[in-house]
Amino acid sequence: MAHYDAIVIGVGGMGSAAVYHLARRGLKVLGLEQYDTTHELGSSHGYSRMIRYTLQEHPSYVPLVRRAYELWHQLENASGERLVVTTGSVRAGPPDSPFFQNAKESCDIHHIPYEIMTGPETGKRFPGYRFPEGISSIYQSDGGFLLPERCIVSHVRAAQEAGAEVHGREAVLGWEPKGEGVEVRTGRDTHTARRLVVTAGAWAAKMVPQVARYAVPERQVLGWFQPERPGLFKPETFPVFGVLAEEGRYYGFPSYSVPGFKVGRSHHLRQQVDPDTMDREVHPEDEEILRQFVGRYFPLAAGPVLMLKTCMYTNTPDEHFIIGALPSIPQVSVAAGFSGHGFKFASVIGEIMADLAQHGETTHDISLFRLDRFGA
Repeated sequence: MAHYDAIVIGVGGMGSAAVYHLARRGLKVLGLEQYDTTHELGSSHGYSRMIRYTLQEHPSYVPLVRRAYELWHQLENASGERLVVTTGSVRAGPPDSPFFQNAKESCDIHHIPYEIMTGPETGKRFPGYRFPEGISSIYQSDGGFLLPERCIVSHVRAAQEAGAEVHGREAVLGWEPKGEGVEVRTGRDTHTARRLVVTAGAWAAKMVPQVARYAVPERQVLGWFQPERPGLFKPETFPVFGVLAEEGRYYGFPSYSVPGFKVGRSHHLRQQVDPDTMDREVHPEDEEILRQFVGRYFPLAAGPVLMLKTCMYTNTPDEHFIIGALPSIPQVSVAAGFSGHGFKFASVIGEIMADLAQHGETTHDISLFRLDRFGA
């Protein structure tokens, strides 16, 4: 039976970063992933994940994303691989809506520069857009996207170089406290450690029953459409966007890595799912939800569908993350509920989880994410 300083369950976006930060501090660490090191069954695939300062979710996220940017660039330099693509970002909606006003407030509080444009002005500046007068845009030049699969691979490689073990295709069957440590049983072996970090994404509720009521997986669908004028939908001509429109909240990306303009609807059909039995097929109604939006607001990208994929959100009741140690089992910490906007923070979440495992606390402000806010 191998013994470690820390075991990390789930080696996706958050877990790969946690393994890396633990290993680079000299700890003996094991990462356990039930599938392949990168896979399409969770929430960390799809070629691009947005990164932005226009965080309408809460101003407290801005210092975290600032640190995340620093860590992503450090990882780029260490790996020699491009992980962040800067396009600028557009956050758009009715100018009096909380979605718009809260994004502006986050930038104002933290002195992040931005520009405000009307819908027609947005289209003039970026001709791939076709917003009406009732939708205004906050344009922030530092926004862009991450390459999630490459981010995970880079974290895993760097962790291994620092001495970490990462086991793919080793599903965790269960764990239990053992004195001041933990014992983890898998389909292959039994491992023990002083600390346990759970970053299991949509499977967090199955790994940590204490969060089962508060971290609920939801089916999501993404589409890639063929633009009529591809030159308008390249990273240098098309900023990433999030928009609150009559049809709902949508987000999108320029064509990169694979052909097509990428688009998704936040909370798609609001289908709560079991991650092990979720419907991973894509149906005509899924495509239609995306196509109607593209046809109205990005008509020059409303060509044939090129690709459709499913993934998952994991939502909490207030749509803020869950990060912290379990009150009754302090040697176990969990990070969950990253909804549709968590991946950008993966680098700093890894640092936070390493802090919690090593020291039991972190200098980052994670008060917004306390598990006990739900009365648990």
